[in-house]
Amino acid sequence: MNKTRAGKIGALRRYLPVLDWGRDYGRGMLTDDLLAAVIVTIMLIPQSLAYALLAGLPPEMGLYASILPLLAYALFGTSRALAVGPVAVVSLMTATAVGRIAEQGSTDYVTAAIALAFMSGVILLAMGLFRLGFLANLLSHPIVSGFITASGLLIAASQLKHVLGIDAGGHNLPEILGSLARNLSAINPITATIGVLSAGFLFWVRKGLKPLLMRAGLGPRPADVIAKAGPVAAVAATTVAAWGLGLSEAGVKLVGAVPQGLPPLTMPALSLELWTSLFGSAALISIIGFVESVSVAQTLAAKKRQHIEPDQELIGLGAANIAASVTGGYPVTGGFARSVVNFDAGARTPAAGAFAAVGLALATLFLTPLLFFLPQATLAATIIVAVLSLVDFSILRRAWTYSKADFAAVTVTILATLLVGVEAGISAGVALSVLIYLYNTSKPHMAVVGRVPGTEHFRNVSRHAVDTQPGILSLRVDESLYFANTRYLEDRVYDLVAQTPDIRHVILMCPAVNYIDMSALESLEAINDRLADMNVTLHLSEVKGPVMDRLECTDFLDHLTGEVFLSQHMAIAKLAPAATAQ
Repeated sequence: MNKTRAGKIGALRRYLPVLDWGRDYGRGMLTDDLLAAVIVTIMLIPQSLAYALLAGLPPEMGLYASILPLLAYALFGTSRALAVGPVAVVSLMTATAVGRIAEQGSTDYVTAAIALAFMSGVILLAMGLFRLGFLANLLSHPIVSGFITASGLLIAASQLKHVLGIDAGGHNLPEILGSLARNLSAINPITATIGVLSAGFLFWVRKGLKPLLMRAGLGPRPADVIAKAGPVAAVAATTVAAWGLGLSEAGVKLVGAVPQGLPPLTMPALSLELWTSLFGSAALISIIGFVESVSVAQTLAAKKRQHIEPDQELIGLGAANIAASVTGGYPVTGGFARSVVNFDAGARTPAAGAFAAVGLALATLFLTPLLFFLPQATLAATIIVAVLSLVDFSILRRAWTYSKADFAAVTVTILATLLVGVEAGISAGVALSVLIYLYNTSKPHMAVVGRVPGTEHFRNVSRHAVDTQPGILSLRVDESLYFANTRYLEDRVYDLVAQTPDIRHVILMCPAVNYIDMSALESLEAINDRLADMNVTLHLSEVKGPVMDRLECTDFLDHLTGEVFLSQHMAIAKLAPAATAQ
């Protein structure tokens, strides 16, 4: 009975991490979490508004997407510092996905964005429950870096219209730049001044404010937190200027009326046609969001030797997106900037996110009227400064130096994202990565090996001075065997045997073989039979336990003409005299 109860409690803690960290929650943690929540709330207000603008949605939806999702993640997430909400890349992907089926500013556009959040939540939740977090591994780090770099450029370019006060549009870089060029004559000088000054101030805040504060005697941690909250000052100054100088009459576009009150309860649209149209985008947003979020969470957790459970993170992010969809929000994930601020501000548990959600709820109740005169150019400058920090072209140099295949994948990802669009970019990157993987593994490295003199170690005859035994071919296979490389294995073995007529034993050395699929098993059987016709015996050595378990489920070992040796040394010790005698 006690074991059963303990098992149930363990299962609950597995799906509700709050039951784990909540047991030890005390006054000290509460104080630290409250302080972090205040700082993050101040930062999230302009950031949430800005990312809603990027997604082409009403600004209040950015706030709505930052309230209940934070609470949901606090219950189900495993990171103690991750702050969930709208982020730049996911906002851009939302605009791209929804913009294909509805006109920006329409009710259908908002409905589709809410449905997209719900679908993303369901996908993430399902992946978590079925422990499918490994699917995110299809996105290699170079591909993600290239995609984020290209997305950063796209986002920055798309916000120039707000900075300059002109009308422009487009889904890729040529379209956006062409649209901007055609409308340059319509620049609003006052809007451009606000946008450029705001961007300049924010760039200075990122680089120059922290050293200035530290020279003034402030500690590194508070100085860093204040510097990261710099956008608040830009928002306050430009809002006051727009209100006091009546800049709206000069053509400066303002945020306008933001509904006052808590997020509304919304029911995501259950239209089959809508879901069919959005499913591919929802899947991409889910995977990209998960990769970005879990990378941030693991980085921050490592600094405090904490543990992140990727499959439970899927559940936490799924719950957050479903929460966003039922409260008028759009897709969310863990953001890098806000999470770092949360961490640096001293957040001890996910409760800091819950407290920040309360702060944002209070902001929607009492502060939204103050946002009426906030210039859109200020929010655009906030976005531009934030996303340009994500641009990293050094990935091209590093990839070129290390792997031309990775360089090709990164280059294709960047070019496809910039020239075609975000979904095409990430899809092309993933597809090319998979093709490169299949190509590389279809021709695995296989080395003829010999014994290093005076040792029991075996190394490549082409790289080391080693001893080989006449009549014995020792071939080390440096890849798992599956359908794509079985023909290559057969050809390699037959060619080597044909080149050395006196061979009587072939030993396949398998220390790197982690898996043998059905096609590879059939190839091994074919190799065994054909070598037998040549009076050559086939042996295996250093076969891993899980691989051996699978082989023992078949009759392959019964028909194997040779033996399976625990080590290559044991194989040579037994076969060398026999080979010499023959």
